[in-house]
Amino acid sequence: MASYAARRGPRTGATLWRVQSDGHKHVVPDGVLDLMWFQNHLVVAGADTRAMSFESVPGEVAWGLRLAPGVAHALLGVPADELTDRRVALSELVALPARSFEVGAADALEQVFIDLWTRADPDRSALRLAASLDRAARDGLSVRETAQLHDLSERSLRRLSNRVFGYGPKSLAQIHRFQRALHLARSGLPLAEAAATAGYVDQAHFTREAKRLAGRTPAALIG
Repeated sequence: MASYAARRGPRTGATLWRVQSDGHKHVVPDGVLDLMWFQNHLVVAGADTRAMSFESVPGEVAWGLRLAPGVAHALLGVPADELTDRRVALSELVALPARSFEVGAADALEQVFIDLWTRADPDRSALRLAASLDRAARDGLSVRETAQLHDLSERSLRRLSNRVFGYGPKSLAQIHRFQRALHLARSGLPLAEAAATAGYVDQAHFTREAKRLAGRTPAALIG
């Protein structure tokens, strides 16, 4: 079984993660974009709408830096929906000095992030808005409620959400709900209780959503 570990980066505060493969990677949607060092390439992993599977050498390690809401669009200058369900070489999007990943992939990823941030000098108010929209989705607010909360029309909200998250507010909320239920179940809650706590109508609703988003039942995902 693949092993996963995550920690806060000491230089950026971003979440750095490390996965050691068991020969097959099954990645489910989580509502975020990442910078990744994978198979000796620096790539941007777009937001996923469905499970992604990759074959790899057993023991192979991939590193990633999770990008906060709106940060990918701000740093790369590319609408996030152009990266949805894709893995794109960072060199295709921006020009950066070469970085050595031999000393430490985590350190190198943080330095790449710092380089991008320094060059882009992102609009903090835009990032605060993206973070607020993400919180609304995590809280399960409807599209109408989220739009009203942020003084936006529903149409403007959908356009903005596609640009900064890679998909609309309804899809983002569904993915966050799925991830919350999965986390609760992995923490030991019975599936029915995890589903209800996360906001599903019942366990069957959670199962249908898991099959749609991840291609597997919750029980199979928990392992």
